[in-house]
Amino acid sequence: MKRQIIEGLIFLSGDEGISLQTLSDISEYDTEDVKEIINELITYHKESESSLELVLYANKYKFLTKNILFEYAKKLLDINKVKQLSQSALETLAIIAYKQPVTRIEIEELRGVGSEVMLRKLMAMDLISEAGRLEAPGRPILYQVTDTFLDGFKMSSLEELPELDHLTNEQEEELFQ
Repeated sequence: MKRQIIEGLIFLSGDEGISLQTLSDISEYDTEDVKEIINELITYHKESESSLELVLYANKYKFLTKNILFEYAKKLLDINKVKQLSQSALETLAIIAYKQPVTRIEIEELRGVGSEVMLRKLMAMDLISEAGRLEAPGRPILYQVTDTFLDGFKMSSLEELPELDHLTNEQEEELFQ
């Protein structure tokens, strides 16, 4: 059970990863026990036919896909990105495009729902990127759209976005629903 908890916490930490100390604090397991479990997980994923590997970068543990998946992942992520976007992805992209650079909190205030997972997906699809950090308490990450976004929507610049003042109320509601 301990192994499942540690593995699950590392998985849930996503791209940011999680430190040994944080794993120990959250799981309430001794640091040495957590380290031993992590070493077992590293060995297990290295030796198994799993497509994932557990790595330590910048003192944080995270799961990555093994190199064997690179070409397949590239194909998956390149498949007509824009046509596969959900309504919530399009809403998030619209907010970022019109208000960039913008923080996750600002996006969530406009959408009325959490956006952390959506932001990760859009970053993985290279439709948005980090644009630095806001000089405010907590120094939140600022997001902006990428050239891939512009390519996907067949725009040469954000100046091609329709001006919100010129949208009818119905079009604006549709954009931000």
